[in-house]
Amino acid sequence: MSEQALEQVGEGLGGMWGKWIECGVPAGARELFSAGQGAWAVIRDQPGLVGQVGGWDAATGRAHVLGLWRDEEAYGRFMEDRHDEVFAGSGQEGGYTAIETAAGAAVLEMAGDAADLAQALDGATLLRVADCLVVPGREGRFMAVQREVWAPGMAAAGGMLAGVVTRLGEQRYLVTTLWSGPEAHERYTTAHLPALLARAGLEEDLRSTTGHLIPLEPRWRVLPVAAPACGGVPPGE
Repeated sequence: MSEQALEQVGEGLGGMWGKWIECGVPAGARELFSAGQGAWAVIRDQPGLVGQVGGWDAATGRAHVLGLWRDEEAYGRFMEDRHDEVFAGSGQEGGYTAIETAAGAAVLEMAGDAADLAQALDGATLLRVADCLVVPGREGRFMAVQREVWAPGMAAAGGMLAGVVTRLGEQRYLVTTLWSGPEAHERYTTAHLPALLARAGLEEDLRSTTGHLIPLEPRWRVLPVAAPACGGVPPGE
């Protein structure tokens, strides 16, 4: 296990914080839920927001939302000062029958075709998720494989804009990658994935993994408001 891998497992990636939400939504309540999710756009002025995206998993029908924050402190301030008010105003309470949430430190950022993570969150149309439970004691190797095999392998495939690995629990890691579209992801799974799986040796590190392929809903996307240029006057003032 390398020292860098140990640092990433223990301390996180520059403080960035991720939140993962899964909701069971009845077919008849999808529009209600979706409209409510769009109402979260009001948090675009929240200090520390990196971005939020989400959509429907076609395989399960469940709604999934990924939120990224500058650090745990920014996330905590939002949860304490504003979350409940925004949730009440969204009207989503009657739009789902089950909800699961988890949050934790980002431990690896994966570069791709986008200039940075903000650009990737803005331009992606597809989110690929691997929800991984790691064998106790194998966390360091798991992270080394993410960094040395998966990150460069997906970047070389083309169409992967950026990615983040978030540690959601003692042995739970969420691997999220943002893609330009389904065609790019399909090319990756056909031409690159088999060789990467052979190199990664997943059976040594994972107790289980759950995958999600999520077309992103444009109205669920929340990106932070750009700050006005130094000395400039905000529009309308």
